[in-house]
Amino acid sequence: MKKIYLIAFVLLFAAQLKAQEPANYAAVANKFKQFYNANQPDSIFAMFSPEMKASLPLDKFKPTTVQLKSQLGSLKQIDFLKFSSPLAIYKGTFTNAVFQLNLSLNSQSKIIGLFLAPYVEETKAMAMDPSLKEAPILLKTFSGSISGTLTTPVNASGKIPVVLIIPGSGPTDRDGNSPKLGLNGNTYKMLANELGKNGIASLRYDKRLIGQSITTTKEKELKFEDYVDDAVGLVNLLTDDQRFSKVIVLGHSEGSLVGMLAIRDQPVKAYISVAGAGRSADIVVTEQMKAYPKFIQDNFKRMLDSLKRGKFTDNIDPKLYPIARPDIQPYLLSWFRYSPAREIKKAKIPVLIVQGTTDLQVPVTDADLLKKAKSDAVLLLIPNMNHILKEAPADKEQNTATYSKPDLPLKPELVTGIVNFIKGLK
Repeated sequence: MKKIYLIAFVLLFAAQLKAQEPANYAAVANKFKQFYNANQPDSIFAMFSPEMKASLPLDKFKPTTVQLKSQLGSLKQIDFLKFSSPLAIYKGTFTNAVFQLNLSLNSQSKIIGLFLAPYVEETKAMAMDPSLKEAPILLKTFSGSISGTLTTPVNASGKIPVVLIIPGSGPTDRDGNSPKLGLNGNTYKMLANELGKNGIASLRYDKRLIGQSITTTKEKELKFEDYVDDAVGLVNLLTDDQRFSKVIVLGHSEGSLVGMLAIRDQPVKAYISVAGAGRSADIVVTEQMKAYPKFIQDNFKRMLDSLKRGKFTDNIDPKLYPIARPDIQPYLLSWFRYSPAREIKKAKIPVLIVQGTTDLQVPVTDADLLKKAKSDAVLLLIPNMNHILKEAPADKEQNTATYSKPDLPLKPELVTGIVNFIKGLK
C-alpha cells in the first residue's frame, strides 16, 4: 500500500457529520499550521493532552515532525471539510503534496488525535446492480461485533452458493477501501456485485478496529488469530443460513492467510486465495524494506531479530511507525509465525489460487510457491492485473494510480475464473 505519514493514531467512531467547523478546532488547526511552518514541534507538543503526551513523548514526536517537514515542505493551506465529534477533517495543501489531516480534541481543546494520510477526493457511492439486494450482517464476538454486508440476487430460486470475502492488510474496509492509505478502488464491492450477477451470494465485512465493526480490543492487544476467529464466526453464520447451498472462503492479500487458517475443520466447500503471499510475512516485509535507506533497513532488522526472540523494540525510527511501531509488534509476532505454503498444504478442499502478473506487492513467484505446496490446486495467472485486481501496467507510478480510481472495473478474467471455479464445485 502507499506510504502513510503518521503523527499519531486516532480511532474513528461513526457519528453524525456536521458541516460547521467548531471554533476551538479552527483555532487549534491554525496554531498547528503556524507552529509547523515555523519549525516549532515543541509548541505543537504543548497542545497535546496528557494522555497524548504519554503515548507519543516529545523525543519521538519531534524527529517525526522534522522528518515530515523535510518530505512535505511547508503547509500552505488548510481547508475544513467536515466534523464528526470528536473528529474534524481538513485538507492540508503542502508544498510537495496534498494530505488529509484528522484532528481530535478533548473537552479542554487539547489534542487527543492527530493523523495525516494521503488525500483522496470523495466519490459517489458505487451503485449495485438492480438485480441484487444488500442487507446488514452483525456477528457478535467476545470483544464486540463484526459488521458486514450480505449481497444476494433478488430472484434467487432455491439454495445458492455464498462467498465470504476476507479483506487484506491495513485499515481496509468491507468495500476494499482505505482513505488512510489513499486506497479507493471498491474492489470487494465490485466483486460482490459481479458474483451476485452470476447467481452467487457474498458477505464482505469490516475487520476489527475498522469501519463499523466494534471491539474492546486495543491495537497493542490485537493478534493475527483474532482475524481468524472472526472469519470462523462468519463461516458458521453462513453455514447456518438455510438460503445457501455451500460456503466458499475467499481471502485477498493478507486475508489469504487468514482464510487458510479459518477453513481448518470448518464446513467450507472450497477456498480461493487472491494475491496471497507464499512466504511468511517477515520475509515479505524484509524484502519490501529494500526500498528504504540502509539505516532504516538495519533498524527494521534489529526489531525483527528481537521480535523472533520474543522481545519488543520501543526505539523505532519514525519512518517505520506505519509498519513496526511498538503497539503493533505483538501483532507482527503472531503474524510472522505462519508459513502460507505450509498452511495451504493442509487444505482438504478444492483450492483456486489467483495472481496478477503486475501485482507490485505480491509477485507471481509467491503464487507458484502456493501451487507447489498444493499440487492439486488450480492456478489462475491473470496478465496485467495488479494487487487491487484491476488492469494496470508494470510501471509503479501508473500502477499505484489505479488505487484511487474507484470506477475502474475488475479484470474480467478474474470474475470469469472465480465464477467458473465455484459453479464447477460438486
